[in-house]
Amino acid sequence: MTGNGADHAPERVQIEGIYFDGRSSRDRAARLTVQGDQVTLQADSDGIAGGTEARWPLTQVTIEPPLPGVRRVLKFPDRTRFETADDTAIRAIEQRTRRNRMLGAVRTLEGSWGLALGALAVMAAFVWGFITFGLPAIARTAAAATPPNVLATFDRETVELLDQPPYLGPSKLSAARQAELQRGFRQVVGWAGGAYPYRLLLRDGQPKTEGEDSFGGFPLGANAFALPGGTVVMTDQLVALARSDRELMGVLAHESGHVTSRHGLAGVYQALGLTLLTTVVTGDLISAGTFAAAVPAALLQRGYSRAAETQADEVAGAFMLEKYGTTKPLRDILARLEADDAEADENSVKEGNSLENLLQSHPGTANRIEHLRELEQAAK
Repeated sequence: MTGNGADHAPERVQIEGIYFDGRSSRDRAARLTVQGDQVTLQADSDGIAGGTEARWPLTQVTIEPPLPGVRRVLKFPDRTRFETADDTAIRAIEQRTRRNRMLGAVRTLEGSWGLALGALAVMAAFVWGFITFGLPAIARTAAAATPPNVLATFDRETVELLDQPPYLGPSKLSAARQAELQRGFRQVVGWAGGAYPYRLLLRDGQPKTEGEDSFGGFPLGANAFALPGGTVVMTDQLVALARSDRELMGVLAHESGHVTSRHGLAGVYQALGLTLLTTVVTGDLISAGTFAAAVPAALLQRGYSRAAETQADEVAGAFMLEKYGTTKPLRDILARLEADDAEADENSVKEGNSLENLLQSHPGTANRIEHLRELEQAAK
């Protein structure tokens, strides 16, 4: 009669591989036997070195993490090593001894197309979410935290760059006309507030190259834009395109909205990424001066987001309604800028289809005009 308490021998695992003695680069065929908590190594003779047999407690044997396409490696206390292609046997030992558990999950992921594709999709979603929401939020936070002296450096360095060919030239407007526009600008920024050292720079947006009869470079043309520290640039061509100063004051009020909300600075940070954020927030003026060289391209070519343009339009709309009781002058000059036609008005701009509107990163002119109409209707 056999009792229920009969002893069972510990599971025995034998693995074929090669052995390195730690003294030379020669390898020898070897067998590794794992039984219970003991490891036995038997290495064959290679004609130079004799056969080897050694034993160690399994706890003293190091099992190196797996690498794709590489033999599994076990290291022993005497600095010798055993290598094998039998990954299955080594994994069984790892599971029994709870070795390399985290790497086991990685290996499972690598071996499953479904899991790998799922992880790739999650990573892609994370990257998209960071670019769409995370980076803009960081840029806005950094813009709000940027000290005034750094803003002043941005403006100064950027104006110095823009006042060189082929960007801008000296304004050709008469002194009287420039003074008139400066008075209007002071009314706009007095209304906008924000304690910025506002200034209006009037410039020729199509300067001719020296000795040439044609425009030699960057096509600013009819344009106005705000720099981070409160400097607003308006070109002669925009002044010529306007039918009244009301239209120009609407544009300047729009630009003041970008200044007070720091849209331009946030846009520059977002365009250039995170590498310079620490520099500007900590007030490194030397780096800030270098950074300012990138501001014109970021402001003039990248433009503003839908949310930023809408917010600035709402600032301009509030100014227009308080000052003139209507947003129509701003609507008309927006249409003229869109059509590049001195005869255009707000009814000249046609709205794009729904798909185009969805794909645009910036609001279309038709949408902006309609929003300004809605602001005026809501104020009645």
